[in-house]
Amino acid sequence: MRKRWFAAGLAAVAVATVAGLAFGPVRLSPVGVALELLHLHSGLTPREAAIVTELRLPRVVLALLVGATLALAGGCYQGVFRNPLADPYLLGVAAGAGLGATAVIAVKHNAGSLAVPPAAFGGALVAVALTYVLGATGTRYRTPATLILAGVAVTSFLTAGQTYLQQRDAGTIREVYSWLLGRLSTAGWHDVLLMLPYAAVSAAVILVHGRSLDVLAVGDEEATSLGANPQRTRVLLIVAASLGTAAAVAVSGLIGFVGIIVPHTVRLLVGTGYRAILPLSALFGGAFLALADLAARLVLAPAEVPIGVVTAFLGAPFFIVVLRTVRQGSV
Repeated sequence: MRKRWFAAGLAAVAVATVAGLAFGPVRLSPVGVALELLHLHSGLTPREAAIVTELRLPRVVLALLVGATLALAGGCYQGVFRNPLADPYLLGVAAGAGLGATAVIAVKHNAGSLAVPPAAFGGALVAVALTYVLGATGTRYRTPATLILAGVAVTSFLTAGQTYLQQRDAGTIREVYSWLLGRLSTAGWHDVLLMLPYAAVSAAVILVHGRSLDVLAVGDEEATSLGANPQRTRVLLIVAASLGTAAAVAVSGLIGFVGIIVPHTVRLLVGTGYRAILPLSALFGGAFLALADLAARLVLAPAEVPIGVVTAFLGAPFFIVVLRTVRQGSV
């Protein structure tokens, strides 16, 4: 059954890729696009082929990469915190990465684009550390409610810092504002190459530890009795997920809810084993964001809706459903 879902995930990526390349202000034949990707005779004109390979392909590839990374990070956070509401956006990690990236943008005359991911990474680590500490203030236990409240508080604090930096340097307001809403409109191969090393390291660490997340799910005492080191594993996975989130935020801005929609949907389909949830989340997360980006391009064509608006429109109702489920399960 899981093999079928892996095949379905690959098919979803393929469909999202072809759709993202075929549809837009200039509509192309999906069959021709698929043949062009396979370097076969597609029947496309040189101009149409250039639209596919030079304009749309890097954007679709970046959407697949960002979506896969955010969904994988979301699944990882949910396993690490044993919290179905954990998400890079809700835990404040994205806001921390945003603050770090905004700080670099504000002083970009002294720092190039290569400095953005490390700065975002540092901000993400600070944010998740604050959320994790505040989530246990006054109690030994971190419940879904306390973690979410801590994430909201950390997000508000870091967003205030980000606003302060924008006000100090008015020249960054427009650039940062469009970035805050999430965008792939300026995507090029340089963005893909910038994010790829960070995403690859993050994904490799998380996927290798899928079995460890299954062990953590039974509790720290039981995991220790099975020979695991829960604290070390938890820290390693938090760092890896934060690295991927920071890289995604650095190139695409704040795109919320991907990390909560996709892993939950996958969990409903294949069960609770993280060795299946994590790779499937990456596949379906990439396809989801590529299709969301396509919707952002088509809804008000030729204008574009920020992709963060599309994911929030889908994710907010989904989050409410998940929250109600968690509350009912805790009664």
